[in-house]
Amino acid sequence: MKAIKRSFPKSRLRRTRMTSFSRKLVSENKFTTNDVIWPVFLVENDKSKSQIKTMPNVYRYPIEVLLKELEKPMKQGLNAIALFPHISDDKKDEEGSYALSPKNVICEAVKKIKQEYPNIGVICDVALDPYTSHAHDGIISNGKVDNDKSLKKLVDQALLLADSGADILAPSDMMDGRVGRIRQSLEKKEYYDTMIMSYAAKYSSSLYGPFREAVNAGKLVEPKNKKSYQMDIANIDEAMHEIAMDISEGADMIMIKPGLPYLDVISKAKKLFSMPTFAYQVSGEYSMIMSAVEKNYLEELDTILETMLCFKRAGADGIFTYFAPKLLNSLSNIN
Repeated sequence: MKAIKRSFPKSRLRRTRMTSFSRKLVSENKFTTNDVIWPVFLVENDKSKSQIKTMPNVYRYPIEVLLKELEKPMKQGLNAIALFPHISDDKKDEEGSYALSPKNVICEAVKKIKQEYPNIGVICDVALDPYTSHAHDGIISNGKVDNDKSLKKLVDQALLLADSGADILAPSDMMDGRVGRIRQSLEKKEYYDTMIMSYAAKYSSSLYGPFREAVNAGKLVEPKNKKSYQMDIANIDEAMHEIAMDISEGADMIMIKPGLPYLDVISKAKKLFSMPTFAYQVSGEYSMIMSAVEKNYLEELDTILETMLCFKRAGADGIFTYFAPKLLNSLSNIN
């Protein structure tokens, strides 16, 4: 940006900050209902929603309960929803076979949501960790997560979700080559309009803990962490390579995860690739804010809105956030 010579008192930068209307006029970034994506946890067989202990005011929903819960946010402008399963231990195995059942909770939910609310965007996670007994995102072979063996299972899962009616497939597994394989398979089955939102830069973060409890992903067996496939938290150039590869393989959108600690990654990706770029305000971010709110250290709504504008300022086109219901309430009251 070309330097502008401005000096006091000819220029008083506080002038445009003095009134509410002038602050709105010169605001460089806006946050609207169009930016909100609501991540929702689904559970089988229960008759009522259940509180997730590590995430205040976040619940697991049976499908029929979620259908009713969606009425209000839909009227308030909710544009898209992301679905995640809570799978009981008795339906898990080493290869995550239940992910390929057309009767699993996600497949059933997609069909019913699209029938009840045809205009909402339904985003489905492509990964095996909610379904595997070892809690990894792929198939383990010889003590390692086997990239190439995992790809076929992930492709089959993606196709099943597309068959069920998912609008956007979101591979979060971080296996090399999965976007290309999924795109090729979608084209072969003539799912030309099914979008892929790649978790292109998903870091091996400590901030996923509450999510793991929410989806019943137990303790990791060997290997004891996901560092062999999720990204090194120290690296940003590597993230750009991951993103570039996913775009070249057919991703329509990219995601950076976690959110607030990785605003630099969001900003660089948006500037470098000019692609639809999304941020995931993950469970640990949510729970930290809520812990501070519950102790009266922070004012809830102001803090949440500030984080949303930070994402927008960094370049995010949309934000996955567990604060979605509260944000939609707030924005609808403003409007």
